[in-house]
Amino acid sequence: MPDTFEALVLNKNGDTVTSSVERFGLVDLPEGDVVITVEYSTLNYKDGLILNGLGGLVRNYPHVPGVDCSGIVASSDNPEFKSGDRVVLNGWRFGEICWGGYAQKARVKSSQLIKLPNNISTRQAMAIGTAGYTAMLGIMALEDHGLTPDVDGEVLITGAAGGVGSISTVILAQLGYQVAALTGRSEASDYLKVLGASSVINRKELEQLPKGPLATERWVAAIDSVGGVILANLLASMKYHSSVASVGLAASAKLETTVVPFIIRGINLLGIDSVMCPKDRRVLAWERLSKDLPQEKLEKTVTIANLATIAEYADDILAGKVQGRVVVDVNA
Repeated sequence: MPDTFEALVLNKNGDTVTSSVERFGLVDLPEGDVVITVEYSTLNYKDGLILNGLGGLVRNYPHVPGVDCSGIVASSDNPEFKSGDRVVLNGWRFGEICWGGYAQKARVKSSQLIKLPNNISTRQAMAIGTAGYTAMLGIMALEDHGLTPDVDGEVLITGAAGGVGSISTVILAQLGYQVAALTGRSEASDYLKVLGASSVINRKELEQLPKGPLATERWVAAIDSVGGVILANLLASMKYHSSVASVGLAASAKLETTVVPFIIRGINLLGIDSVMCPKDRRVLAWERLSKDLPQEKLEKTVTIANLATIAEYADDILAGKVQGRVVVDVNA
């Protein structure tokens, strides 16, 4: 095992966070019982915040970001994982409270790792990444509350051109659902239809609060990664006894609504926590992803970056300009 490796490191001077690619030794890595040779990571919305020093997600510098990774076990003190095993890590505040995936090596706790299904490569695992894994958790929650493909009506996906939205659209279309994709980017319409959306809706339709607690019933289920006014409008527009899986709050955590949608229409608001999700649920989500996500459509969502270029994408992802998934090849 090489004694040194490259990583993207953040340093903070006052309120300014800067990044650079530097070389480190294994001794610099945090504690853990498994060392991974990292092959890929991704750029998620949370990564964009961290790279810009926003949100208070990182307290200690210097810091190696990257909230997920996939790779090969290099050494292990836990018999569950052997050298050569292909693994993925999502959540557990990886890349926040400890060094993360934007490095060629990572030392982690074995309890945080999932062995990859046989038909998912390490590259595909990060094309899926935390966004795709979160999307599947949302879909599973909707299914747990009665959603089936024979439902008459559309499932709405907000933030549809982003990572969670893109993969939610692909999976739901593959399963036979009618998918309505909500986006503020008119140029993304063709992209979303290629992924399987049956209709594309302009975000402006849900950007104004409803005049009353309820609006016309429109959707049989929804996955929302935006929050704020969009979520409030969405709740007012759901069909009777439908469910909304809330997987992110990119716009705002503030929710201006009443209890009326929940009492009169029996709406279920399902919170999806991909950070501290129990391991058995994680394993099930990755097994479902290996079966229900068509890889040829997944590839249409991917842009490749490396350690030297990843910071260039951070502002764009915060501004909602990144389409699909940014996969980071840490060895390129």
